Amino acid sequence: MVTSEEAAEWASWFRALADPTRIRLLHVLATAGEPMRVGDLVERVDVGQSTVSHHLHRLAEVGFVRLRREGTTTWCEINRGCFSAFPRAAASIMGGPEAGREPDGDPDAG
Repeated sequence: MVTSEEAAEWASWFRALADPTRIRLLHVLATAGEPMRVGDLVERVDVGQSTVSHHLHRLAEVGFVRLRREGTTTWCEINRGCFSAFPRAAASIMGGPEAGREPDGDPDAG
């Protein structure tokens, strides 16, 4: 059974992902393999600096990214540990085998 606390946390994750720019930022960070400066992200996604900063702060609120200030530069990196929780969350929501139940069989059955 999904608890109220789990449901609230997972819903915040999906709300944070419900923006195409955030998805693009996460993709760039995940494929970079190392921390990036916000300015470099701005160039890669071709979105204004204030918009990128806003989206990064939203992603940091739910733990998808980590932000670190160094003087006037903000570095950001993907939080891979947070994303490893996604398959377990999805399995729990859907009642799949990772959640301790056997799958229902036909994925198209409703």
